[in-house]
Amino acid sequence: MSTQPKYATQGATHRRTESAILEGTKSLIAQFGLSHISMIEIADASEVSRATLYNHYRDKNAVISALITAEVEHMIELANKAGTPADALEKLSLYISSDPALAAMRQHDQSSLTEALAHADHPLYLEIARCLYSATKSEAGTGVAMRWLIGQVMQPLNAKQSREQAELLVDRTLF
Repeated sequence: MSTQPKYATQGATHRRTESAILEGTKSLIAQFGLSHISMIEIADASEVSRATLYNHYRDKNAVISALITAEVEHMIELANKAGTPADALEKLSLYISSDPALAAMRQHDQSSLTEALAHADHPLYLEIARCLYSATKSEAGTGVAMRWLIGQVMQPLNAKQSREQAELLVDRTLF
């Protein structure tokens, strides 16, 4: 007989299933773009049944919302682990510029991507801004950094450009 409570195991299974769904969704977006995938394809890519998928998410928009939340949380974690403000900006720049799902959306779903970036009042936008402010300690610097990062969603940078521009932002704007 197991000494671990039944519900602790169910919670871990629930998190693993949601993680598999989000990873499968991101993989599909990277291959086909957002507008070209369905819940059936998400279930197949995630290796879960359709019933399981619908037990976790009511529709594709709910899956996408959860994926965006997970991605923003990951970006905040990257920035918080960085040593300096320039390091934080560089890590965020590299993550945004190299993300395969964003690359596919630039190609297949520009209008959806542009619309998503226009919601400065969205709670996740505000979470990123708070993270940047904790790194920069400057409202003006936070605004400039946010616009710089948003620009990279549509126009990615290479690693050298990410570092050079992150340092330039810190040197000229943030302090």
